[in-house]
Amino acid sequence: MHIVLDETAMTAAGQGNVLASRLIHRAHAEADWFLYAPSCALVEADRDRPGTAEHLAALPGIIVLDLDLPAALAVARHKTWASAHCLHTSQPTAERPDGAIVATTDPKRWEGEPVRVLDLTP
Repeated sequence: MHIVLDETAMTAAGQGNVLASRLIHRAHAEADWFLYAPSCALVEADRDRPGTAEHLAALPGIIVLDLDLPAALAVARHKTWASAHCLHTSQPTAERPDGAIVATTDPKRWEGEPVRVLDLTP
């Protein structure tokens, strides 16, 4: 299972969202669960709730993704860096042939985008 945390999910995790906490636990405890934190979304989450980036980056189940060249090119074509990096990360790759699911507390923002969404709204 491959799941991308958008900045709303990252902020929710820092505020004790039970569903986000379960995802983090599974990513740490189960070998076939992968939880990604795109760096651009991590920056936005930290702007909304200072300390979020350090907290999430320290968790063993979280994979922080750098802004590499393909991601930077994707970011250049979208309105916000955070959503663009999440969208780019969710697309199929050799490691993730089926792509990844975007976890969010704001599922409406992903309407019209080619992503599968996991609603973390309690």
